[in-house]
Amino acid sequence: MNHASHGIGLIGAGYWGKNLLRNFDALNSLAGLFDISPDSRAKYAALYPHAEVYGDIEAMLGDGAIRALAIATPAATHGDLVARALHAGKHVFVEKPLCLDVVEGEKLKALAEKKGLVLMVGHLLLYHPAFRVLLETARNGHMGKLRYIYSNRLSLGKIRREENALWSFAPHDISMILQLAGGIPRRVIASGANYLTDGVADTTLSHLVMDDNLQAHIYVSWLHPFKEQKLVVVGEQAMIVFDDTRDAAQKLLLYRHKVGWEGELPIVSKAAPEPLEFDASEPLRNECQAFLDAIGGISEPPSGAAEGIRVLKVLQACQQSILRGTAIDLES
Repeated sequence: MNHASHGIGLIGAGYWGKNLLRNFDALNSLAGLFDISPDSRAKYAALYPHAEVYGDIEAMLGDGAIRALAIATPAATHGDLVARALHAGKHVFVEKPLCLDVVEGEKLKALAEKKGLVLMVGHLLLYHPAFRVLLETARNGHMGKLRYIYSNRLSLGKIRREENALWSFAPHDISMILQLAGGIPRRVIASGANYLTDGVADTTLSHLVMDDNLQAHIYVSWLHPFKEQKLVVVGEQAMIVFDDTRDAAQKLLLYRHKVGWEGELPIVSKAAPEPLEFDASEPLRNECQAFLDAIGGISEPPSGAAEGIRVLKVLQACQQSILRGTAIDLES
């Protein structure tokens, strides 16, 4: 299979784009790339001599050898680039978020459907093998009814001045929580604080109220003394902790704690954590393969346009809540 068999072109070979380059290349699919920096273009031309390096985006959009585009540019540019790519007849993989506005997201989804093109959003953790096992365990009823989910995504840096910590970090957690909950929240209430740049929150706390009394919260910050990426799912019969900073043996732990009653007193019976096994595949490789499978008509990706819009709805509601200082109700 030659490298252009799927004809993937990448726009934006920066901090994250370079990882997409590596993966699409390893999957024999990288056909071209564009980056705004001439230095980057020269560097990657040398690293990937079989890929066409374009001097501008229009040249890439007009090249019939490029079947699909992967977009890894700043969030504010996503909507415009996705629309241009779809109008040019290209399948699209775009890093999260799909765009910055739900109405625009709906238009992009409709455009992709009208043209019969794949539109997929990069919600990476949906492709993490540990999360896949967690989701399967929850869906199989092994945890009982889900009661509460919380997620911490904290670190020192990578600080941005154009998008806040909510938009930068929380899409990952929102996408996982929506998959676990099987739908979007009825109501959100969120708060944030900015310390480094006026109007750009460095830390946010978002509380989601789902149907059937399931609730969740997401705490994100890039002003934290150490890295923490932890998702805790509490069910009636079991609890699972997905701690992405731990090594494989400790990354996914199941706790079969029990809470019973002796008369009027609640009695807690603690159980030792049980490691859950998952395969060692790289999440980004899985995600890139899912895009290739979607283009090939093999399977639908878990992070298609509809999922991207659901995440966007929750992000937008959380942002409104931060700005207004009130709870926001969502329509399902």
